[in-house]
Amino acid sequence: MDAFEGAMLRAGAVLFVTILTAIGAQVSVPLPFTVVPFTLQPMIVLLGGAALGARLGASAQAIYLLIGLAGLPVFAASPVLPQGAARLVGPTAGFLLSYPLAAFVAGWLAERRFDRKYLTSLVAMAAGLAVIFAGGLSWLAYGPTALGLSGAVTTALTPFLAADLLKLCLAAGVLPAVWRFVGRDA
Repeated sequence: MDAFEGAMLRAGAVLFVTILTAIGAQVSVPLPFTVVPFTLQPMIVLLGGAALGARLGASAQAIYLLIGLAGLPVFAASPVLPQGAARLVGPTAGFLLSYPLAAFVAGWLAERRFDRKYLTSLVAMAAGLAVIFAGGLSWLAYGPTALGLSGAVTTALTPFLAADLLKLCLAAGVLPAVWRFVGRDA
């Protein structure tokens, strides 16, 4: 494979993860007690970051945010905010804006071979998920909504933690299985 083919393959992979993130946002379940919907995005962000590596994983999420900022309907449905720039200052902005960093963290650890075994893959995914929760909770606690830390935890951590840990456990098993299948697990 020459340099051009490699670059095109990487660009295609980044675009694929960007599209998967947008699709994951459409798998959205609004919950009556919180402004934060349940989506598949965190799992896709972390898996995409681990699969693509730090820079490309973060790039896929930055492109996702830019497409959403431009007004394309890539963000989860919201009864409060329209698609577009308002989402990046609304109640879920902290979660959304943390996606590039979360993908970078999961990718950085994967580049250090954390993606080869289930337990280390789980560590890489958990580190990325911690970034997502830190961004989202900080924004809800101290941003425009100013719920305070207790309010943010009640609104955006407690209702999601069990489901996100389950998604994390599923995502952590994907790459080690893929690497074993293609013979690159060592």
